[in-house]
Amino acid sequence: MFLKGFSFPGIQETTTCRVIGEIGDISRFKNNKQLNAYVRIDIGRYQSGSIQYKDHIYKRGNRRLRSMLFFMIVSMLSAKRKGTNHIVDYYYKLKEQPYNKHHKVATIACVNKFLKIAFHLIQHDILYDYETASTNP
Repeated sequence: MFLKGFSFPGIQETTTCRVIGEIGDISRFKNNKQLNAYVRIDIGRYQSGSIQYKDHIYKRGNRRLRSMLFFMIVSMLSAKRKGTNHIVDYYYKLKEQPYNKHHKVATIACVNKFLKIAFHLIQHDILYDYETASTNP
């Protein structure tokens, strides 16, 4: 069941097993926002009065899992010729105008999107298919 959430092109079996081992039982999360909070890629904002600092991610969560997910997205980008997926498309969309995101910022945004999609696939017990996902609104 968990492997269906990791059926994206460019993800190897060893990476899948390591990520699943770090996440543990995914059914303990009610939604993808709780999963993001566990990984701690949720946005932290600091503002006081008229002062507002740049947004950043929290770094208190599972460091190994966050690192694995980051490098998993990087390997997806390098293996894009093996198969298309929405994560790679999203990365290149963020790198173009008007967004112009830096590599790390775009990669963390892709980790966020990956966790959303993987959580949905695992909850509904379906495999990732680029064509089916493209036709659904």
